[in-house]
Amino acid sequence: MGKMMRAQVVEAPNKMALKQVPVPEINEDEVLIKVKMCGICGTDLKIYAGLYAADYLPLISGHEFWGIVEQVGKNAKGIKIGDRVSADICLTCGTCYFCRRGDFLLCENFTQLGIHTNGAFAEYVKAPWKNCYVIPSGVDDYSAAFIEPMTAVLQGAKSMSCTISSSVVVIGCGLGILHAAMAKLRGAAPIIMTGDSQARLDLAKKMGVADYFININEVDDVVAEVKKLTGGVGADFVLEAVGTPATYEQAFKMVRRGGAVEAFGVVPQGRTAQFEPYEFVLGEKKLRGSCAGIGNNWAEVINLLSYKRIDPTPLFSDVIPLEELESALHELKTNKEIIKIFVSPEITKRTKINK
Repeated sequence: MGKMMRAQVVEAPNKMALKQVPVPEINEDEVLIKVKMCGICGTDLKIYAGLYAADYLPLISGHEFWGIVEQVGKNAKGIKIGDRVSADICLTCGTCYFCRRGDFLLCENFTQLGIHTNGAFAEYVKAPWKNCYVIPSGVDDYSAAFIEPMTAVLQGAKSMSCTISSSVVVIGCGLGILHAAMAKLRGAAPIIMTGDSQARLDLAKKMGVADYFININEVDDVVAEVKKLTGGVGADFVLEAVGTPATYEQAFKMVRRGGAVEAFGVVPQGRTAQFEPYEFVLGEKKLRGSCAGIGNNWAEVINLLSYKRIDPTPLFSDVIPLEELESALHELKTNKEIIKIFVSPEITKRTKINK
């Protein structure tokens, strides 16, 4: 038997076990990465509950990670042992209709590391060398483990294509906080955030990512409030980052004639939101989707972090040992004020990041 490692394995819905499993064996086009830190994502909660990628269980989940390269395949270029790296988690075939068109996120054989194949809630993870990006010393350890979600935010910003002085509404104050920060970086004004957690709205306000903050529990009609702040016409862009039918229906009503709704929040499959096609046709409104970052988004986010153009660190709560992952999943499910908890296989005691 080869070298073994500790890993948290989702064995069945709502059943996770810390196990000794073989260290992944790499082929000539892969690298072996010693995991330093991995963030817990909402997708990890869905995988644990059996609500997403259930057909792939048992699985080592975890996809928001960075680590140190410990072994390289013979075909690897530009990556060496000892490098500090993050990895694009998107695995595509390169040969299907969509890949041939360059639409890799639509690959007919699309899978993601830590979602459909074993990931980084373990001591080691493997990845294709072509998917790995070296992280410079200017990016701190916690932000390095937040590169993957930031690539999704960046891709959403590109899809939304807001420009200087565009009015933007961001619905949701989890990753929505970074969507607002990215819109601000692109020159949007005003930026309006809506959410149901005053603690998260206060954090967003402290970070200075938006101009207006609306707690939906404290207003009679959030759509009317947005209209008031946008001269009665609605916003140029509305980005939905919650993933419920109700918030999508709000977005459809908040956007101005000729404006665009950016769909980012994932509504569970089979659930629907209602909108009036009449309003979209005669109002020339647009609806676009954006699901993930891929490829050069990794290099771009690393560059933004290196030059301190965006700072996600106020969103970080704690870093925990690998052994405490399952309890942290329950904690994130019940405590909506917590945004990001990281897991490290190398520590034995929970540590507070922002005290």
